[in-house]
Amino acid sequence: QVHMEESGGGSVQAGESLKLACSVSGVTKGTLCMGWFRQVPGQGREGIVSIYGDGTRVNYADSVKGRFTISHGSTLNSVYLQMDNLKPDDSGTYFCAAEALPPSLCGKNLFLVPDFEHRGRGSQVTVSP
Repeated sequence: QVHMEESGGGSVQAGESLKLACSVSGVTKGTLCMGWFRQVPGQGREGIVSIYGDGTRVNYADSVKGRFTISHGSTLNSVYLQMDNLKPDDSGTYFCAAEALPPSLCGKNLFLVPDFEHRGRGSQVTVSP
């Protein structure tokens, strides 16, 4: 049984930082492509970043490029998302997502991230002006 554990999030002021963490266990086949997507009430889901299990194929949405950094944790099935210089538009619920994919499909299209096979419960991020 696949288990996803997320942590992080919170409320900060614009310009401050937050860090999200995510780990996946129970996946026995394939190499995981992991990432995050976010959702704001009344708006669609936005895939914002992904990374392949070997640390390659990192892709960021233009909305977060240069401010957010994804990295692997102590295992290849765990990732961190460092979010710096946060803006009020970054507010929303952030979901970790993962799926065993071939490397050619990881990072190619961030819009696929919200539909990854495994998704976490979400972490709330609130950025005030």
